[in-house]
Amino acid sequence: MRAEMGVGAKKRALVIGAGGLGCAVLPLLARAGLETVVLDDDTVSLSNLQRQLLFATADLGRPKADAAAERVRALVPGASVEARLERLTPEHAFDLLEGIDVVVDGSDNFPTRFLVNDACVLTGTPLVHGAILRFTGQVMSVRPSETACYRCLFEEPPPAGVVPSCAEAGVLGALCGIVGAWMAWSATSLLSGADAGNDLIVHDALAGTTRVVGLGRDPACAVCGNTPSIRSLLTERYVEAQACVA
Repeated sequence: MRAEMGVGAKKRALVIGAGGLGCAVLPLLARAGLETVVLDDDTVSLSNLQRQLLFATADLGRPKADAAAERVRALVPGASVEARLERLTPEHAFDLLEGIDVVVDGSDNFPTRFLVNDACVLTGTPLVHGAILRFTGQVMSVRPSETACYRCLFEEPPPAGVVPSCAEAGVLGALCGIVGAWMAWSATSLLSGADAGNDLIVHDALAGTTRVVGLGRDPACAVCGNTPSIRSLLTERYVEAQACVA
């Protein structure tokens, strides 16, 4: 896979979240030869097992990042997977992105998604975003300064409580594998120089359909537009947003 995709050795991916999407993405990235850092501050619970396929009952109560990294190393001999038992915050986002070639965001809340997007745009780090809810999933790739970013699509996070979480609304377990595979493909495409596109891929598992929504950069985007207003992560905007997911 590494040779076919032209990914090459020593490429590093940062995977945000070891939930349903993270568990699907991590083994695929490892098999593609990427060195991977997985970031998650949560622990494995019984309700996770329906969709987070790297975990078993023996992992209940363990840090997800640790359990996921251990499992991937067992599945892919020689795989380099580093577990970071923490949550992304504005204070250390840039430090975490240092030496990272692509970020794969499988987080489950809007404040983190916007923080990841803005950090990647400001540092010029390629990003793959993925999200799932109930029977629907979406994936988009971001090449900073070249393509639309997540904030071009959604200007600001919705108010707290407006959009239910996966825990509240539920998610089809098999959907994690479908969306996770798209995310892994997008990440390896970005690293190999292939044209992963900048379209939004939307998969409806209930209807059995996949549609592609064309995207374009928003000249008025606050972080990647012609006159960006976001130039730092250490602002009140992020402090308040992160307090919602603490």
